[in-house]
Amino acid sequence: MFWFIVSAILLLFALRFRYPYFIKEATYARRIAIAIYRTTKYLKSKPPYTLLDRFLDSVRKNPRKAFIRFQDETYSYAQTDKQSNKIARSLLKHADLHEGDTVALLLGNEPVFLWMWLALAKIGCSAALLNHNIRSKSLLHCFSCCGATVLIAGAELQDAVEEVLPALREQGISVYILTDHVTTEGLESLTDKIAQASDEPIPADLRANITLSSPAVYIYTSGTTGLPKAAVIAQLRLWAIASLFSICGVKSDDVVYICLPLYHSAGFAIGFGGAIERGATVVLKSKFSSSQFWDDCRKYNVTVIQYIGETMRYLCNTPKRVSDQVHNVRMAIGNGIRPEVWRTFISRFGNIDIKEFYGSTEGTLGFLNYAGKMGAIGRVNFFHKKLYPYALVKFDQEHDEPVRNADGFCIEVAKGETGLLVSKITQKAQFAGYARDPKQTEKKKLYNVFEKGDVYFNSGDLFRTDHENFIYFQDRVGDTFRWKGENVSTNEVSDILTMATSIEEANTYGVTVSGYEGRTGMATIILKKDHQFEPEVIFSHVTTYLPSYARPRFIRIQDCLAVTCTFKQLKGKLVEEGFNPAVITDPLFVLDETVKSYRPLTRDTYQSILDGRFRL
Repeated sequence: MFWFIVSAILLLFALRFRYPYFIKEATYARRIAIAIYRTTKYLKSKPPYTLLDRFLDSVRKNPRKAFIRFQDETYSYAQTDKQSNKIARSLLKHADLHEGDTVALLLGNEPVFLWMWLALAKIGCSAALLNHNIRSKSLLHCFSCCGATVLIAGAELQDAVEEVLPALREQGISVYILTDHVTTEGLESLTDKIAQASDEPIPADLRANITLSSPAVYIYTSGTTGLPKAAVIAQLRLWAIASLFSICGVKSDDVVYICLPLYHSAGFAIGFGGAIERGATVVLKSKFSSSQFWDDCRKYNVTVIQYIGETMRYLCNTPKRVSDQVHNVRMAIGNGIRPEVWRTFISRFGNIDIKEFYGSTEGTLGFLNYAGKMGAIGRVNFFHKKLYPYALVKFDQEHDEPVRNADGFCIEVAKGETGLLVSKITQKAQFAGYARDPKQTEKKKLYNVFEKGDVYFNSGDLFRTDHENFIYFQDRVGDTFRWKGENVSTNEVSDILTMATSIEEANTYGVTVSGYEGRTGMATIILKKDHQFEPEVIFSHVTTYLPSYARPRFIRIQDCLAVTCTFKQLKGKLVEEGFNPAVITDPLFVLDETVKSYRPLTRDTYQSILDGRFRL
């Protein structure tokens, strides 16, 4: 027995030496297998077992356990259940909702957002999660493309709703504001109605026809072109996204800190959904605050945090404190963290297990860096690739399409080369597409990729693998860039800019700025004949119609825009030239919040941006 134990230990050491990631690979494979087993079981159950059913099980098993902590309030699983019952009953009575209807939510990060989704799920309705930063044309577009019959908005967002109210009334939409009283014609109050409703359980037969292929939620994504699109997240897909916490190793006794927007898949599906799947506690923050982050973690005894690359950098840039490592956070789950920020974060805040992942809201594939390799988003895993086939293929940036061989098939890149990620659409990895947008849904599909008749999802993202099979994100393709943790559609920004009286044409793109994650928005414009550039007017225009993250920080004025023979705007050279006034002779301007205007971008200002003295 002694020699058997010794031999086993030696074998483990040998495996560790020969395969340094063996144990982590095995743990990852086991968790993936468990997640697949669970979802398969839910799929086969009659009636189907949804995320709502998982929540209701937790209500029965742990009614007094804290589920949501927000500011100084704590709501148990049972209290959350009752609050959602009250909302469900008030909507049934006053909004005339029925199973299969869709309701659009325009809400900030607050408990009622979560109660609202649970309430809608209980009566068999889906929710469209609107970005509360968008306004005017974009808001109306997002509402219209999800097929909602009802809009529910927070009291602080009433002005945004009133701006598009005439168009909503024309469509016969019922609009509710979370307040006790409204005087505007066409709006109804809802808080008072909720207060009067019963908190008795909602009969399950109101959702009797819901299956795992039914829409659970619509989450908006910029994608690669045009205005935001409503990605259809079916019940089964929601389960899959919510299972990320389980695969990462989150437990039921963990306390999860959600400071990311709930209208995004990270905050809602991964954070909120993952907490339900685990039976954990959620600490909800209205918005991210680098100065309050660690104080909150200590106050609420947080053990798991969510992040995007920007938030991690912001935390690293805060003044150092003696209490930096005084906390109970053991795990951080998110994406977009750079190696140098990762290194600094761990060194400063302690040995927190960072789980970097990759996945798009509407995509069919995700990666998880379970091995902890700095900079990577995952690793090529035999079992994972067998279950969800994918490849990195050669991509022609000039023509914005994959390179194909003489037989018309795509070409896989060699290890170390950058390629476009494509993932096979199968029964296990379905692509539900975008609500009411078959054209954009079709655009995301690639046919005959490696053989006749196959169909792959075009991620629109470029990756490379290294000699150890780790996968690294390289860049985005198409007309989208990422800034302040948000995807920015260049076409949408250009459309808004050309609504200004003085602007004839606009070409929007992202430029890299030292010290910032992602790309900063820049627009090259042509002025209309006999018009001058009016800095204050343009500043007012972009701040009125664009959310903060989408506003071009730099504007360049040219006499004409470079286009291809098919009149597509050329961005490559503009991106390459950036915003350096020493290189560019055209007039350059930079957005300056302090003076509420665009001001000339001089060499001194340019240097102050690089030095970090002028913040973008």
